[in-house]
Amino acid sequence: MDTLFSDIERYKRNLNAPLAVRMRPQTLAEYVGQTEAVGEGSWLRRAIERDALSSVIFYGPAGTGKTTLAHIIAHSTHAEFVEVSAITGTVKDLRREIELASSRLLSSGRRTILFVDEIHRFNRSQQDALLHAVEDRTVVLIGATTENPFFEVNSALISRSRVIELHPLSDEDIRELVTRALTSQNGLAGMYVLAPQALTEIVTLAGGDARAALTSLELASQMSDPATPEAPSTITLEHVRDANPRRGLTYDKAGDMHYDIISAFIKSMRGSDPDAALYWLARMIDGGEDPKFIARRIMIAASEDIGNADPQALLVAEAAFKAAEVIGYPECRINLAQAAIYNALAPKSNAAEAGIDAALAEVRQGPRREVPSHLRDRHRPGSDEYGSYLYPHDYSAGWVEQQYLPDGLKKGDFYTPSTRGWEAWRIEATGRDRIEQSGK
Repeated sequence: MDTLFSDIERYKRNLNAPLAVRMRPQTLAEYVGQTEAVGEGSWLRRAIERDALSSVIFYGPAGTGKTTLAHIIAHSTHAEFVEVSAITGTVKDLRREIELASSRLLSSGRRTILFVDEIHRFNRSQQDALLHAVEDRTVVLIGATTENPFFEVNSALISRSRVIELHPLSDEDIRELVTRALTSQNGLAGMYVLAPQALTEIVTLAGGDARAALTSLELASQMSDPATPEAPSTITLEHVRDANPRRGLTYDKAGDMHYDIISAFIKSMRGSDPDAALYWLARMIDGGEDPKFIARRIMIAASEDIGNADPQALLVAEAAFKAAEVIGYPECRINLAQAAIYNALAPKSNAAEAGIDAALAEVRQGPRREVPSHLRDRHRPGSDEYGSYLYPHDYSAGWVEQQYLPDGLKKGDFYTPSTRGWEAWRIEATGRDRIEQSGK
């Protein structure tokens, strides 16, 4: 329960707290964005308003409101709200809070909401310590994580909770938060005016991250002239840029963003879009991705998506990998770009990938098939009885009609050439040679 003393303590903390903390909403009415997760009529909103929340895990990028939602719940619930750090917390800490929650429930019937920020940082044994308490509702768990919980959180804990995904805020949401912070008494209290270009720059720099936007605003205000409510100072575009000398878009080398961006990069090369391939390549380079990792993906795409439509693609990709290995950043960015553009512009064929996968499926699932006798090794007793092998170089076209597949399989069962590039030309040339040799 809040008291005069807790109000005074909160006021003193806010005096030195960052702008993003001071502007943290206390109620759902103040919360901006995430209408899909917490909008009118949503399960989460009804659960918060009725103080009937069950265990939930908030999942989304930084600055999307996960911790804010937890604090809104803390201010609106009649349950005891307890927070445990996933960075410094131990199994002993969890068990202590669970025991207190159990005593609280038995003695007064009061529920306990346990908030664990960055829950993916808990190891398996720490997560396991929560299972029974969550299952029998000794505690209601609120977990928050920037990592995909289906990979990072114990599946048994997931099955006992509801996962709610939060998304980067829209530009309009960020504008609303920044504008509110300019006038709020918890914010800049009307002492600053934000130039339109400065507002646009803050929104762009934020990239959907509310905390980043408010931090940029606070830093930019410190770069401007001293101000008062009677004589507000203007925050200009130059102030924002001085406060943010380098823009860094979100990128994690081990999480969802890593996999999403490399997936977009590969699909852009496959889709023959060199501009998109360069953009996603730049996102990875700017995020500090291992250049050899990028080069390996280019090499895979060279065979998987281009193959023999342009055999040169694999050689270009191999050279890019060698450059990444020997040269490194920053110069190897150019080698990677050259290879990515080559892949994007090359004719496409997935015949190599489709062919080997079809052959592997036959080998693993089909019957045992014998090597035709005329193809068998001749250095063994009894080989004289094998069928006659026709040596292709004895024929003018360097080819002769002959069975190479085992019985039960036929040409075309695995390899279907594309109609593009070198692959198509070779099929046409081979066909002409065979026709000439047959005399038809």
